[in-house]
Amino acid sequence: MLPHGFSFEAIGTRWSIATGRPLEPQTRAAVAACIGDYSLLWSRFREDSLVAQLARQAGAHRLPQHASALAEVYAALHRATGGQVSPLVGRSLERLGYDAGYSLAPSGAPLPAPEWGGLLDWRGPDLAASAPVLLVVGAAGKGQLVDLVAEVLRSRGHGHCIVDAGGDMVVHAGQPLAVALEHPYDPSRAIGVLELDGQAICASAANRRAWGDGLHHGLDARTGRPADTVVATWAVAGSALVADGVATGLVFASPARLAEEACLSDAACVRVFSDGRAEYRGILKGELFS
Repeated sequence: MLPHGFSFEAIGTRWSIATGRPLEPQTRAAVAACIGDYSLLWSRFREDSLVAQLARQAGAHRLPQHASALAEVYAALHRATGGQVSPLVGRSLERLGYDAGYSLAPSGAPLPAPEWGGLLDWRGPDLAASAPVLLVVGAAGKGQLVDLVAEVLRSRGHGHCIVDAGGDMVVHAGQPLAVALEHPYDPSRAIGVLELDGQAICASAANRRAWGDGLHHGLDARTGRPADTVVATWAVAGSALVADGVATGLVFASPARLAEEACLSDAACVRVFSDGRAEYRGILKGELFS
């Protein structure tokens, strides 16, 4: 649809960027710097990241201003899911084998995440941990990074652009783009298609970042166990931050409950259950195949 594009690997994900005109070297460098800066904050696979530092030592930190929006979404998800979504699931993921070394071998029984209150104080750009803690912001962070990359492009004159990070997308194409909804059990098939422009779409599925028998990254923070009732979700919103957060939250909470949170209320969504049922909310342009 947009004639110019390039792809690359970053933060463990395949990225594809499409624009209406070729990207200047300086813009490509700015995109790489944006991703690098975000990784330096939130990656648990880098020894020099803020997350790695907090895993070693308690402390208080002033983050970039965009961390305020991420904190707001996480607090909303935590409330809406009764604590099932939490940024404190890092040790829980490690216990199941999804660690910095990708051992992919559980080292013990599922480990519930620690309680947020009293351990983590995250208000706006200010984050403080009273004890060492391994944070994971994957419930909404990749979506936010997609937004930030799109902002880099648009601020440099690329008003028409598509940013796709492993299926989490921001679309400003100038005309509707058809996006297939991947079958949760067969990535070669689609269970529907949506049209969007000037919006973001994000997904969560049990077949993504999965290893072993029933093990995947979508953990219930209260139990440390992977969720197994909802197998795929999609959310469309004005930002990929919100779409990503809602797609994650749908694994644990109803669309109606998530919509009660002001910062999540603009999303339209679909979720599919392990028994084949589907549920949707909001205005979506497209089709869900029977």
